[in-house]
Amino acid sequence: MKMNVSKSKFLLFFNVLLLMMLEHVLAGRDFYKILNVDKTANTNQIKKAYRSLAKDLHPDKNKDDPLAQEKFQDLGAAYEALSDTEKRKKYDQCGEECLQKEGMGSSGGFDPFASFFGDFGFFGTGGREQGQETPRGSDVTMDLWVTLEELYSGNFVEVVRNKPVIKPARGTRKCNCRKEMVTKSLGPGRFQMMQQTVCDECPNVRLENEEKVLEVEIEPGMQDGQEHRFIAEGEPHVDGDPGDLKFRIRTMPHRIFERKGDDLYTNVTISLVDALVGFEMHITHLDNHKVHIVRDKVTWHGARIRKKGEGMPNYEYNNQRGTLYVTFDVEFPKGDLSEEDKNAIKQIGRASCRERV
Repeated sequence: MKMNVSKSKFLLFFNVLLLMMLEHVLAGRDFYKILNVDKTANTNQIKKAYRSLAKDLHPDKNKDDPLAQEKFQDLGAAYEALSDTEKRKKYDQCGEECLQKEGMGSSGGFDPFASFFGDFGFFGTGGREQGQETPRGSDVTMDLWVTLEELYSGNFVEVVRNKPVIKPARGTRKCNCRKEMVTKSLGPGRFQMMQQTVCDECPNVRLENEEKVLEVEIEPGMQDGQEHRFIAEGEPHVDGDPGDLKFRIRTMPHRIFERKGDDLYTNVTISLVDALVGFEMHITHLDNHKVHIVRDKVTWHGARIRKKGEGMPNYEYNNQRGTLYVTFDVEFPKGDLSEEDKNAIKQIGRASCRERV
C-alpha cells in the first residue's frame, strides 16, 4: 500500500514537471532576458539595449562561436517584438506562441541592425578604409536638430531616409573603365605608345528610390556639431560602394538654459524684496528634477551662483556633470512709492550706514 502511494506521488510530480517543461517550450523565448531589460523598460531603453548588444553579438565579431548566428537572430526577434507596441502587448499576454498564432512573429525582411548602423553595419568600416581602389559614392551630411533635453537625457530619433538604390535591369553596360597604354605600329620599325580607354561589359542597372527608417541615437552629453555615421546610406556608385550618411547634431535654442561645453547657464528674475531679505526657490531642470536654491543675504543685481554637478553630462564619462550657473536679475517696482514706503527705505538705509560706521 505504501509503495502504491509513493508511486502515485512520483507520477504526480513527474506529470507536473512535464507540464512545466511543456509550458516553457510553448511559451517560446524570453525576449526580456535576451535583451537584458526589465519588463518595465520603455522603448528607448529597449533600443539602447539592442544597439549595445548587437555590437557584441554580431556574427562577424564572433566567428569562432558556432551559435553566434542563432544568438544574433534571437536578439533581432526580441527587438522586433518588444519595440512594437502591439506585438509587445500580445507577447506580454501569452508569450511568443501568441505572436506566431496571430501572424505577428519575426518577419524575414526586418533588419534592425541596418536601422541602427547602415547597410554594411558596424563592422563594415574597417575593410572599406583599406580598400581605397574601390570607387565610392558621395557621402551625404545632414543637420539633425535636437533639443537640449534630448542631449541631457538621451533619446532615439527616427529618421525616414529616401535614397536611390541600385537594382538589376535588362541589357548590359560599359563598366570598370580605365586608361591603358597600347602600342600602335606606324610602319617598319616605327611604333607609337598611345593611351586609350578600356571598359568591361557588365549587367545593366537602374536606380530605384527606397524608403528606410533609421534610428539615430542621441547620446547624453553629445556636443553640437558631433556626427553620427550610417555606413553605405549615402549616394550609390554603380561600379562600387555607396557613400555614407552622416547626421550632424545641431542644438535647438532653449528658452531657459544656454549650454557652453558641459556647463549650463540660466537667468532668474527676483523681486527687490527677495533681493534684500533673501529667498528660497526651485529651478526645474531639463529632466524635470528640481534644483534647490536658498539665499539668506542681500543679492545684488547680476550676482551669480554655481551649482556643481547640475550641468550637462560629459559625453565620454556620463557620471560626470558640469556646473549650472545661475545669474540673478533684480526687478525693481514699476509704480511710484508712497511717502511712507520712502521713509521706511530711508530708515533702513540709515541703519545700514550706522552699522558700517
